[in-house]
Amino acid sequence: MAPAKDRYEFESDNTAAICPEGWAALAQANAESAASYGEDKWTERVSQIVREIFETDCEVFLVFNGTAANSLALAHLCRSFHSVLCHERSHIETDECGAPEFFSGGSKLLPVSGANGKLDLAQMEAVILLQQGVHSPKPRAISLTQSTELGTVYRPQEIERIAEFARQHSLLLHMDGARFANAVATLDCAPKAITWEAGIASLAFGGTKNGTAAGELVVFFQKELAREFEYRAKQAGQLASKMRFLAAPWAGLLEKGVWLENARRANQRATELAEKLTATLGLKPVFPCEANAVFLRLSEQLVARLRGLGWHFYKFVEPDVYRLMCSWSVTGKDIDDFIQGVKAASVNLPGA
Repeated sequence: MAPAKDRYEFESDNTAAICPEGWAALAQANAESAASYGEDKWTERVSQIVREIFETDCEVFLVFNGTAANSLALAHLCRSFHSVLCHERSHIETDECGAPEFFSGGSKLLPVSGANGKLDLAQMEAVILLQQGVHSPKPRAISLTQSTELGTVYRPQEIERIAEFARQHSLLLHMDGARFANAVATLDCAPKAITWEAGIASLAFGGTKNGTAAGELVVFFQKELAREFEYRAKQAGQLASKMRFLAAPWAGLLEKGVWLENARRANQRATELAEKLTATLGLKPVFPCEANAVFLRLSEQLVARLRGLGWHFYKFVEPDVYRLMCSWSVTGKDIDDFIQGVKAASVNLPGA
């Protein structure tokens, strides 16, 4: 098969462009001068919109990326001799190069198993029981991912059960919300219902995967926990001098509900993709398709042929589970083009 142009539509939701509303807000911010280091109207506006969205008086901080958002939030909740329970496939465990441990000065991550990317309460209890008092890092927090790294979504009741477990063990609850918008779109619920009302103390609220270029939000729902966080962010190199250029696209995203529309579109495209792949290959997704990711077991031969046609996507779980991710910008034509590629790549394939 002749190679085609590179196609990254399903590689990651990071490959998408800035959404039009974010781009327009960025252009508007660029048309005028403004105060530095977050003292501008754009940063203030984003903080106010976030408080309106979550219906509570929370503290909001902008940092450059998700690793900083997760790592600095957890570092602020923990001391160096503490530990954090997290899922074994969570981003902080597998993809952040030890940043949570680094910025906390040594807080240890305690990975926990659980089906479909979700924390299992019995497994968390078992991990806590393994800690040997003063000889082990003291459990201080639980970090859950919403939506999960395997494309599933925690229901409010599930978060409440984890929060009750956290209260029983005097633990704080952190949420990695890199794809928080997708979870809210799936659940069609008020954002407060799966955050502070359910017991979340701090949220890393992701915009990069939802239509911005850079800049994530660290939200503290318990304001006392945010004390002096601005110093931690500055020390970590996360205080942007021209903060308005991080904040303005967020304003474009959050105003008029664009963030939810983008998430709904991405989720719907993932559902369409899963259905068409099942119809074409006879394969069902490995994990429930509840947000904007589809996971399938694919043969190496099929994957090689698809890559020869220019399609890029990741192997996510060994030996043969691949992830196809839909961003806000994926279109129905993109899906149809990919399905045509799958059909072409399947011709004379062994076992097809």
